[in-house]
Amino acid sequence: MTTLLRIEDLHVRFAAVGGGDVAAVRGLGLTVASGEIVALVGESGSGKTASAKAVLGLLPRSATATGRVLLRPADGSAPQDVLGLDARQLRRLRGTAAAMVFQEPATALNPVYPVGWQIAEGLRAHGVRGRAARRARAVELLDAVGIPEPHRRARHYPHQFSGGQQQRVLIAAALALDARLLIADEPTSALDVTVQAEILDLLRRCATDLGTGILLITHDMGVVADVADRVAVMHRGRLVEQAPAGELFAAPAHDYTRRLLAAIPVPGRSALGDAAPRPAPAGAAEPVVKAEGLVVQYPRVLGRVGTRAVDGVSFRIAAGEILGLVGESGSGKTTIGRAVAGLVPVAAGTLNVRTGPGELGYVFQDPASSFNPQLTIGDSIAEPLRVHRRDLDRAAVAGQVTELLDLVELPAGHAARYPHELSGGQRQRAAIARAIALRPRLLIADEPTSALDVSVQATILELLMRLHRERNFAALFISHDLAVVEAVADRVMILHRGVAVETGETRRVMREPSHPYTRRLLDAAPLPDPARQSERRARRTVPAGPVR
Repeated sequence: MTTLLRIEDLHVRFAAVGGGDVAAVRGLGLTVASGEIVALVGESGSGKTASAKAVLGLLPRSATATGRVLLRPADGSAPQDVLGLDARQLRRLRGTAAAMVFQEPATALNPVYPVGWQIAEGLRAHGVRGRAARRARAVELLDAVGIPEPHRRARHYPHQFSGGQQQRVLIAAALALDARLLIADEPTSALDVTVQAEILDLLRRCATDLGTGILLITHDMGVVADVADRVAVMHRGRLVEQAPAGELFAAPAHDYTRRLLAAIPVPGRSALGDAAPRPAPAGAAEPVVKAEGLVVQYPRVLGRVGTRAVDGVSFRIAAGEILGLVGESGSGKTTIGRAVAGLVPVAAGTLNVRTGPGELGYVFQDPASSFNPQLTIGDSIAEPLRVHRRDLDRAAVAGQVTELLDLVELPAGHAARYPHELSGGQRQRAAIARAIALRPRLLIADEPTSALDVSVQATILELLMRLHRERNFAALFISHDLAVVEAVADRVMILHRGVAVETGETRRVMREPSHPYTRRLLDAAPLPDPARQSERRARRTVPAGPVR
């Protein structure tokens, strides 16, 4: 195999506000060969994304990089040191020698241009002549990555594609100039498990069919087990372990690697799954939430037929009970949560929620966007207290904010910080503090851990369970991840296209699923075991033919 990328003693430092430097990468050494998938693994802040950006010369001006990053050009000539190239020379390498698949396709794609035009524009920028030829190549690439009806879909805009399809479009754009190396930065972190499996299959086929080398940046060890040939583990800017995937998972040498593996929630292996079933929560005769034949329909837009997002769903949540709501994007799970909170109207059926003013808390999926960026964390947590507890003066409110921060294990000084000054896990802790400020009878948690590192995710789940034990609120826990739901829920309801296809005690559903869709979700969830993942991958039906 030909070595496409060789990183030698890479150091990356960022100029800090107020003076001084922050070391993001410290002495990284790494290689990627043709047809090989190398996973660069670590939590947020470990330096993996900074390392990836250094390969394509995409570091910001505030960064200083030293060492060597040797990238082999598309024509197979001698490797060039990216760190010593000017802007013109870098543009020649980008897209041909190496291309990047970014983490957020919704922001990486331009919303005002059709996706076919965006792929063709990349070809034009690199000298491919002929509008018809560029469009034909764009359609061919969309077909190759499994976009149905590529001739028609090439004229569609990014918002007309699902998240998984948007990620496929980005991969198509990265393949447009036959890049020999793909750098995929968290390409599946926000995707449903079934869509994630399809994207991972696509990346694997790029390696096997085209001989493409892939540097996969991720924090998800289950994803690594599914596709990686070799794994490099980063912690606080340093490479702490590197080994073939099978060896690393079988016998991790570094304590940090062992902690990453132990933090992965796996269906059938959670604390709830291994323990005896919890007794049914005792409480009032009437449940906190009772839905019968619930229908939620979004209205017509510009003459189009309205969308029935929830279709005849029935469920109950008793006092002190946690109901897990599981399904892929578009299944209706978030719509149900919003209906319970009174944020969307009910079109048919009945929905009774036995909570008074301030007795319902909501933890949103993305804490960064759910906080007002102009308010401090303390002011955001205090807001529900000021609205619903008029009996509390300013000092009492401040005291309760301090108590709430302590409850979610954040220092009191964080009350004076703004949302952008906190990490993702810290913001989610603050969001939980805000949601429980009024001691709610019902808590709705919508994908509260989906964008977090596995170790941070485990910490947030432990926090939620501790607060639930202490305060005994009812909860609706929404997720696309069955393993995460198994860790917290008493019962689980599986949604598919707005319909509840299976409901039952969590352990029973996880161990003995009765519906094919539930089994499909369980089979798609990656396991931290390369051998088992290889067997499952062999059984999977690949949605598209070989990448061309």
